[in-house]
Amino acid sequence: MIEAIEKNLQRGICLLNTISNEQYSDSSVAPYFSSIGCHMRHILDVFSCVFEGIETKSIYLNKRNRNELLELHTQLGIEYFNETIQKLKEINTSSLENTMLVTDDLGLGVKSVNYTLAAILMQAHSHAIHHFASIGYIIYQLGIELPDADFGFNPTTPKVSIERS
Repeated sequence: MIEAIEKNLQRGICLLNTISNEQYSDSSVAPYFSSIGCHMRHILDVFSCVFEGIETKSIYLNKRNRNELLELHTQLGIEYFNETIQKLKEINTSSLENTMLVTDDLGLGVKSVNYTLAAILMQAHSHAIHHFASIGYIIYQLGIELPDADFGFNPTTPKVSIERS
């Protein structure tokens, strides 16, 4: 599981290595006017919440760092990805079945439920893929080439061959 999550996060680094700070921070694409950098920071903040809560076995998903500088500079984004991957690799696989209290504000109030560490990492991974898909839309609108054909696709998504004319 750790390897699959790392592989997906490496796709983010690959993208950041190919775009400029201007492209990374461009928030001109409708309808949400969010930048690639905004999505990348958000993805990694969720992982950060998980890592911060492992020791206490209490994870609060709305306690994100929200460092706006990470939304503006690709190099800072790459560093945040590398830090996240390093912390992911430091997780002892025997702790994946540990129960964690996960808390989030679902829009109608704060709720807490029990997860295993593995389950919350799987959720963070799926969340990252979802945001990579949103980034893929932004990339397309900005005329940037996708870093690889699987960027933003869940591995279980059936491959559809599309012929372009």
